[in-house]
Amino acid sequence: MADLKKQIAKLEEELMELRKQGGQKNWLAMESKDRFNNLAPGIKYQKMLKGHFGKIYAMHWANQGNGLVSASQDGKLIIWNAFTTHKLQAIILRSSWVMTCAFSPTSKFVACGGLDNICSVYSVDESKEPLDRAAKPPELREHDGYLSCCRFISDNEIVTTSGDGSCILWDIESKRPVTTFRDHTQDVMSVSVYENLFVTGSCDQTAKVWDYRGKKTCVMDFEGCHESDINSVAFFPDGQAFGTGSDNSRARLLDLRSCKQLQEYLDDNKDFCCVTSVDFSLTGKLLFAGYDDYHVQVWNVGNGQKAETLDMHENRVSCLGVSGDGKALCTGSWDTNLRIWA
Repeated sequence: MADLKKQIAKLEEELMELRKQGGQKNWLAMESKDRFNNLAPGIKYQKMLKGHFGKIYAMHWANQGNGLVSASQDGKLIIWNAFTTHKLQAIILRSSWVMTCAFSPTSKFVACGGLDNICSVYSVDESKEPLDRAAKPPELREHDGYLSCCRFISDNEIVTTSGDGSCILWDIESKRPVTTFRDHTQDVMSVSVYENLFVTGSCDQTAKVWDYRGKKTCVMDFEGCHESDINSVAFFPDGQAFGTGSDNSRARLLDLRSCKQLQEYLDDNKDFCCVTSVDFSLTGKLLFAGYDDYHVQVWNVGNGQKAETLDMHENRVSCLGVSGDGKALCTGSWDTNLRIWA
């Protein structure tokens, strides 16, 4: 055991030396032609998606194209063309207390859930006619607490997180849980998927990494890195790290290879607000963080410095996300509006 500890310590020293020599460029300089390639200034407000009449709690981009879905406490999901700002479809929900929404990989389905404890899956109707409550969708029922987040793995598989402290991998066609993951001790608030892994953030102040291929326990536990509830998690573009946002105004970058924190993002003027949502630019050079003080901060991932502030919302920024092609950022707010930046 002593020899093993010495080997681990030596490997950690070698890893730190390699990072110093490379200036961490190996994971920051991912080649891409996304619109965020040049650091701020340069990210500009483009358009507003206006149509909800209640607080917007969640949004999610389609994997390809300009489609995105938003969920609001007006009791509707709206599917948008973010380029034209046109509403493609409105789905009237059976429960207005919605907290999360997601597009499937092929954009054929959207899912949502909230205080009803249920994940509902809707088919995206090309006719663009509104769907009402009479068209009952598949309902995934197993959680004993509110549904905080959901993300598709495939068109027939989805991961949900809940206030009951569990995460569930579902088979949508059979409407049955495939695997239930229970290592968290408090509400699980967010999930992000990358290939065979997913990462979760919880009110127990831990982030955990899971392999959904049959293992019920987490494969990596980031305990002790946070001092408050974790509200949002997002994988780094190469899947080797992930970002978190928590109640104590801090966003962090955590590394899967060393199981340690690489960077912390803290604005000294934001000691009394929380980070509600995080996502990365396609290059991985920028981290976008939404706050409950109505602002979005753009952070330089490598040096931890603030690159820009986006401040056109008039209430809490509740959600944000970068489009699949990296060309646009969408932010959603309790002011009932979505804004597109590029």
